[in-house]
Amino acid sequence: MRFGFRTTVTSALSAVLLLALCSITAPAQKKSRTQDAARHSGEAAETFTEIMNVREKSIPKELLDKAEAIAVFPGVVKVAFGIGGKGGQGAISRRIKGGWSEPVFFNLGGASIGAQIGASKTDYIFLIMNQAGLDSLLKDKVELGGELSVAAGPVGREAAASTDALLSAGMLSYSRSKGAFIGAAIKGGVISPDNDLNEAVYGAKAKELFSGKTMTMTQMPAGVRIFPRTLSRYSVR
Repeated sequence: MRFGFRTTVTSALSAVLLLALCSITAPAQKKSRTQDAARHSGEAAETFTEIMNVREKSIPKELLDKAEAIAVFPGVVKVAFGIGGKGGQGAISRRIKGGWSEPVFFNLGGASIGAQIGASKTDYIFLIMNQAGLDSLLKDKVELGGELSVAAGPVGREAAASTDALLSAGMLSYSRSKGAFIGAAIKGGVISPDNDLNEAVYGAKAKELFSGKTMTMTQMPAGVRIFPRTLSRYSVR
C-alpha cells in the first residue's frame, strides 16, 4: 500500500515537473523562432538595399512595379565535390494595396551532378511577375525552370521596351556572387515553404498566408517588418 502511494506521488511530481518544463521551454522556443524570422527578414532587406543602391546595376524600377511578389535568398551556400548541392533560406512578400505583405519564409535548395569542386555563397533575388507564378508558391515545392518558367532579369539600363517579352515568364531571376550582380536564368533549384518557421511566427502555413487576408504592418511581429518596409522604399502602387 505504501509502495503504491509513493508511486502515485512520484508520478504526480513527474507530471508537475514536466508541465513546468514545458511552460518554460515553449516561450523560449517561440522567442528563438521569432529571432530566426527577424534575422531572415533583416538579411533579406539588407541584401535588397545593397543591390538597389548601385543604380547603374540595380533591378529596373519598371520591373519592380510590375512584380506581384519579391523573393530574396541571401547567402545561399553552394557546395560541390562530384555531386553538388545548394541551400539557403529567405523571405517572400507579395504585393498588396499600398505596400507589401508580411514576409513568408521559404527554403531554396537543389542538386547537380558533374565534374565540379568548390564552395561559394550567392545572393538570389526573384521577381514573381504574374498570378500563375504567385500560385506556384502555394504548392509544397516548385522547381525553377520546370513547373515555373524562369528568365534572366535585365539590370540597369539593359531594361528597354523589349522587357515586355520577359513578362510572360513566371519569374525573373538575379544572382550576386563575389560582388557581381547579374540576371541569371536559374534552373534546377527548388523553392519550398519553411512551414516550421511560418507556423511558429504566424500560426499559419505559407499557403494560408499567401491566399488569406494579409496583415497590416502593426499586426506583423516587429522584427519582420523591415523586409516589407524596405520593398516599399523602391516600389509602391
